[in-house]
Amino acid sequence: MRKVIGVVLALLLAVGAVATSPPAAVATSADRPDGPPVRGVPGAIDLSADEDLAAWQRLQFGMFIHWGLFSELGGVWQGKPVTSGYSEQIQMWADISEEEYLDVAARFRPDRFDPAEICSLAKQAGMRYVVITSKHHDGFSMFDTATTEYDVTDATPYGKDPLKALADECRSQGLKFGFYFSLVDWHQGHAFDGNNNNPIPASMEPVIKAQIRELMTNYGDIAEVWFDMSSPTDTQSEEFAGIVRELQPKAAVNSRVWNNKGDFRTLGDNEIPSVALDGAWQTPASIYHDTWGYRSWQVRDDLPGKIRDLVVGLTGVRARGGNYLLNIGPRGDGSVVEFEADVLRGMGDWLDRHPGAVLDASATRFGGQPWGEVTVNDRDLFLHVTDWPETGELRLPGLASTVREVREDGAAGALDWRRDGDDLVVTLPESPRDQVLPVIKVELGSELRIIPRKTVPLGRDGAAALGAADFEQGYSYADDGSYSSTRRTTVRHTAYVTPDRAGRVSLAVRGEARRTRSTASRSAHGRSW
Repeated sequence: MRKVIGVVLALLLAVGAVATSPPAAVATSADRPDGPPVRGVPGAIDLSADEDLAAWQRLQFGMFIHWGLFSELGGVWQGKPVTSGYSEQIQMWADISEEEYLDVAARFRPDRFDPAEICSLAKQAGMRYVVITSKHHDGFSMFDTATTEYDVTDATPYGKDPLKALADECRSQGLKFGFYFSLVDWHQGHAFDGNNNNPIPASMEPVIKAQIRELMTNYGDIAEVWFDMSSPTDTQSEEFAGIVRELQPKAAVNSRVWNNKGDFRTLGDNEIPSVALDGAWQTPASIYHDTWGYRSWQVRDDLPGKIRDLVVGLTGVRARGGNYLLNIGPRGDGSVVEFEADVLRGMGDWLDRHPGAVLDASATRFGGQPWGEVTVNDRDLFLHVTDWPETGELRLPGLASTVREVREDGAAGALDWRRDGDDLVVTLPESPRDQVLPVIKVELGSELRIIPRKTVPLGRDGAAALGAADFEQGYSYADDGSYSSTRRTTVRHTAYVTPDRAGRVSLAVRGEARRTRSTASRSAHGRSW
């Protein structure tokens, strides 16, 4: 059974032996008078043990689409820009009545909505899946539903189901497909709430459940279901996620179904975590941080800067093991904003220049570096240099693997490098080859192995004393049923020690581990190498 995310443990203790090598397999130039050279631990971060969730993690990069009646308004009401809030929530921020909102539906003709063009753009950008808003907080369904006539097929002159066309086109072009579904529904009775934390009354449950069933039944295979906002009860969260698992058992459910019932954790908008996270997670990102839905008066400038910012965001998320879901906001007529299309193509061009450096690469245990990020793909290590060192040298600490060659990715000539203890030090060219985000490619002589920063050596008496500062912490997030209750949690403490010359480690642990929530994991285990 798939584990539930957001588990909070007071202490999950794992101790890994940082293996040593015989002289013939020395993997570091470090002089270690107290024992043999350290071979380290595997440096790539594994995917989930759950095969379906691991398949979702391999998607890595996807297109988010915020599109609905709000797109027709474009952030403008009664001739004036609405500057409060996101434009997809304009009905609330401009206090638009449902009668007035239906007038918008009466003129909604998205004849320029082109699923083939959208899917082609996603593929040019390097994206592997598409997630679109089936229903936002306004409660207007952008799909054909039998639960209400407040939908695109019944309330607009367009009269067709655009999401069915998009789902079919995704399959035709080899993309996975998913739905965004708001648990806030102003049409079904939720009051406007600036925080969108409305509880869900029992009277709304039948419509919500029926619509989820429709979405999970009528659109083929679903890869991801992206719930959003409200404050459901524990039982409601369980039931909503349960419908997805019943009808689409391979689909990944996000954490905004709440009460820790999802399969992966959705971070805050555009969030790149400052620390590595355990488990499956995703960052939803927007081209403009002020809105997700189309805004006609949005400033769109500095295309190269925007491409670089989003490439850095993508790389930062992937280097820490997350999926990156990047949003576009089509106009009301369904057309993609040209600036947004150019941004995505620019990102795709960068990915094409650096094959394997981000897509299909794995996150590493190095974590963020002062100069940038690190990914690995088989025996190729990629150093993504977001801040070009003024010293002319780039230092990667704790690399235990042998190095065969270092070069700027895409360049013909090799770069000079040296070992400084356990650190790899690369001499950089005077200026980077790639002006978007330069990448240094390190060809390794074996699988990536690293020496964790907090590795504790055995003393001469064969013992190691571990204090609180010697443990590496693993982090995730948990919630109590709403966005505002989400908090970062510590889910793991790991210590690394070097064994004796015979490769042995003896460990005595004193203390206690306490479960702090009734939803604690069914099992807790350490891992060693």
